[in-house]
Amino acid sequence: MRKASVGAGSALALGGLVELASAGTKPFKTKQDDHDHDHDDEYLRRRDHDILIAAEIAEALAVTTYTNIIETAPFFPNLPSDDQGYLVAARQEEMSHYLLEKSVTDDPSPFQSFFYPAGMFVDTQTTLNVLVTLEDAFIAAYLVGVRHFSTSDLRVTAARIMGIESDHRTLARVIGGDVAPVNGGPIAAITGIQGVAESIAPPNNNGYERTLCWNRIEQAVAALTPFVDITAAKSAGFDVSKSFAFDPFTPTLPSALGAFISFTGC
Repeated sequence: MRKASVGAGSALALGGLVELASAGTKPFKTKQDDHDHDHDDEYLRRRDHDILIAAEIAEALAVTTYTNIIETAPFFPNLPSDDQGYLVAARQEEMSHYLLEKSVTDDPSPFQSFFYPAGMFVDTQTTLNVLVTLEDAFIAAYLVGVRHFSTSDLRVTAARIMGIESDHRTLARVIGGDVAPVNGGPIAAITGIQGVAESIAPPNNNGYERTLCWNRIEQAVAALTPFVDITAAKSAGFDVSKSFAFDPFTPTLPSALGAFISFTGC
């Protein structure tokens, strides 16, 4: 991802990605009283819509990633049962995030299949590197939402989702030490989006979430481009011989206490 170089045509195509359906934004109202005049505009603003569409793409990519780890990665059946349970729950959570965002925009992700680096879902080190890279990107992207969403309800919702992505990043790093020797384990270091191999000890190695210095949603879109665009994927050295389809489903969250409930959180 850090080495990706997007061609001019591809860059133009992806540059328009977050503008999809912007002319037809859908109503967005909250159930709480507008005590702070934060909900004066009853329609979903274009900036909000752009961020949410980018988030849908990210969540569809996340669901596809977890699905294929669970269903095809050789290391998955050899993990301890608690690690397997984490990956299964993460898939449910990412699908829930996608459906929530789609319910607001009323538009699906414009991308329904994805490319990955060579060795993804086959080589354990590659798979965990990409998984942590994606979670790094999702955290930073939702922090862009915290900065720029136009209502407090959307900002809080972005923060609530970001916290779950942070859980996923930590627990993806936990898995490294539990990888069986037959699958190349234990894995002692994992390389995320910043391109630095970081020890898995401790797995929760952030004092503060990493913003990646992103302050515009276009930066998150650029990071995801190799996963969705074949030209960018080739430039990044991804395997373009096969794409992996996003297969939506109805999720079941691990606990009712951790369900969405409402945009107010109550």
